[in-house]
Amino acid sequence: MGDRHVVRFEPVGVEITVGEDQTILRAAAEQGVMLMHGCKEGQCAACKSFILDGEDVELDRYSTFALPDYEREEGYTLLCRAHAYEDLTIELLNYDEEMIRSGLPIVSATATVVANEPVTRDMRRLVLRLEQPEEIKFFPGQYVDIRVPGTDEHRSFSMANTPGGRELEFVIKVYPGGLFSERLDTEIELGDRLELAGPFGVFTLRESHQAELVFLGGGAGMAPILSLLRSMSERGIDRKATFYYGARTRADLCFEGELRELERTLPGFRYVPALSEDEWDGETGLITDVVRQREGDLTGRDAYVCGPPPMVEAAMPLLSRLGVDESRIYYDKFTTTGEAGDKP
Repeated sequence: MGDRHVVRFEPVGVEITVGEDQTILRAAAEQGVMLMHGCKEGQCAACKSFILDGEDVELDRYSTFALPDYEREEGYTLLCRAHAYEDLTIELLNYDEEMIRSGLPIVSATATVVANEPVTRDMRRLVLRLEQPEEIKFFPGQYVDIRVPGTDEHRSFSMANTPGGRELEFVIKVYPGGLFSERLDTEIELGDRLELAGPFGVFTLRESHQAELVFLGGGAGMAPILSLLRSMSERGIDRKATFYYGARTRADLCFEGELRELERTLPGFRYVPALSEDEWDGETGLITDVVRQREGDLTGRDAYVCGPPPMVEAAMPLLSRLGVDESRIYYDKFTTTGEAGDKP
């Protein structure tokens, strides 16, 4: 198992112990310390930090787009890939004090497939019934890792449902060659058992804020945003919110009935879908273009962005230009094994 070392995070003054066989991010999560992270695969840079004290750190495989060689030489690291071989002091570059001490324990579980159905031509709704344990505590917007059947690999998928009860609901885009999603499309059947662990992720509603909300989603980015909206409805949260969702054609829209019902029942909520490859009586074009056209000044808003990398990468600078503080733009950027990971 290897020795254990103390890792201290500044400027928050939090310490954890880390086994040499664990990544620093995983050890923190297991001890209820919720550090900022995204893909956990060394691709998104959300967990990039700076080593203030200590040198003996090794990294699992990662993308040099997330951590260029010159940054690693200067002392930067990716917590999701980093293994500590001595005591360290690390400066968190991207952190949220409201979230950091609010982590929930990671739970390993087994679950049975109780629904696996198409919601569009290339997205499926997967529902798992927890067997052992019968409940996993999570915050709306978080995700779990599901083990790919017959392998030691896992893929990460956001819950679309709200916490409580034995069932977990997912919306998963099917990619040709996707390590999990292709199996979901062709092999996984009702009654199959799957192994999972979680929760992970910081794509959650900041309770201390009362700012108006802007959600931008595309593809399976529907899942965590739907979880947030469902939670707001259940809890009677009346913060004004707009959900911009981008799809290619009308056949790529899903959960339309529920979202229109939320417009009726959730005070101040608007749902604005846009189609980039179809003509209809709604908004057309890329979803970021629609936001640019419809929104003038977003100063003071909280923004949540979830979807494929090109959409997220276009949305981030746009939201900043429209006035959203960068520290209040929360995002999940998916990767796929059909292209590069499978999240979700």
